[in-house]
Amino acid sequence: MAFLSSYSCKSDEGNEPLIPADTTPLKTDISYWLTKPDKSALLSKQDVSLLFTSKVNSFPTIEIDTTVTFQEMDGFGFTLTGGSATLINGLGTAKRDELLKELFSTENNAIGISYLRVSIGASDLSANVFSYNDLTAGQTDLNLAKFDLGPDKTDLIPVLKAILAINPNLKILGSPWSPPVWMKSNKNSVGGKLLPEYYDVYARYLVRYINEMKSEGITIDAITIQNEPLNPYNNPSMEMFSDEQRDFIKNNLGPAFRDAGKKTKIILYDHNCDHPEYATNILSDPEAAQYIDGSAFHLYAGDISALSQVRNAYPDKNIYFTEQWVGGPSNFAGDMQWHVQNLIVGATRNWSKNVLEWNLASDPSYKPHTNGGCTQCEGALTIGSSVTRNVSYYIIAHASKFVPAGSVRISSVMLPNLPNVAFKTPDGHKVLIVLNNSNSIQSFNIGYKGLKAPTSLANGAVATYVW
Repeated sequence: MAFLSSYSCKSDEGNEPLIPADTTPLKTDISYWLTKPDKSALLSKQDVSLLFTSKVNSFPTIEIDTTVTFQEMDGFGFTLTGGSATLINGLGTAKRDELLKELFSTENNAIGISYLRVSIGASDLSANVFSYNDLTAGQTDLNLAKFDLGPDKTDLIPVLKAILAINPNLKILGSPWSPPVWMKSNKNSVGGKLLPEYYDVYARYLVRYINEMKSEGITIDAITIQNEPLNPYNNPSMEMFSDEQRDFIKNNLGPAFRDAGKKTKIILYDHNCDHPEYATNILSDPEAAQYIDGSAFHLYAGDISALSQVRNAYPDKNIYFTEQWVGGPSNFAGDMQWHVQNLIVGATRNWSKNVLEWNLASDPSYKPHTNGGCTQCEGALTIGSSVTRNVSYYIIAHASKFVPAGSVRISSVMLPNLPNVAFKTPDGHKVLIVLNNSNSIQSFNIGYKGLKAPTSLANGAVATYVW
């Protein structure tokens, strides 16, 4: 497992000599990385000795138990929107590759993103609306003779190929914002419904997408059926009620995947936590459920505990958390606290196998976006004349850098004012992520195998502890 390394510092005066790094080994059982709400520390490794001891103190203890295990993690990351890909690809090959290495490598100064979501066709954070089968009004293409990934071959596919060269094990989730408009009831990219007479051709369209991406060297690990199926107002978007999604999976998509030998996972819903019944209504149908891997959620409405509600009803089906935006301009302290508490801690403690923030990159004006798309979606990166790392970069990095795919969530005691989650990595490291959501400093112990390591966190701070 790779962690940030110590390095020499140079003063602001260019003519002063380098200050030699202190190479004396720090005696510590636990290493930790800290982010403070005032940004005075940003995923900064702390030169502090944290030792397990049998000494007794009065601090509360976050007890870690590796023998109590929960879900295996698929990873942490973002949506690589079409706009994000355009901005990253526009940096030029050298700067692009340097940035992608920082984002997706597991080397010392990288953050190890292991999961990406991409749109199948345009999302609202593409520069323009498109599908892979756009036709002149009144035309249809039942045999998909005009299917073409072309719009994604300029930026998205080249960026994905560059990422996969860095991390070949990256998991990729595809989500459609809309089918081709000729398949829809209103013949429009905004709203409308998928007409039943096109269920079969749309299932074949999704199979074709997986095949065409595979021919580009890109494996799609999973797809959702429709981004935000209860939101018909975005551009693009489509409304799809749970009975419609159930029938499409049961009668068309599931059989199409089966007949084509596709191992790509089918994940339902992909919308807010206020309607967990959307998922359970579909999973209650065994003919549909046989094709379904799990359910995906966002948290623009409802409570994160909805994930456990669905998982407890159908424990053989997986849970995913696939989107949460940061509205620009962001509030670093407030956004850091809310997202860590509800997503990094909340979603994973409620069985989610991944946590994805929304767009990876935007420009200083929150572009590109479609006409009618999100106008205030702040990227993890702002790419303009320089590259700025924003709050969602650090939200995800506090997990992605230390909790690779294949890690397993383990038991950790929740304390008042100190929401936390713990994992055991494939190489045996223990990782504890803790937020202090109080208004004062909090002292506590990390408890492990009968010993305790005392530490403290400033109010609003987030720390990742590794041993």
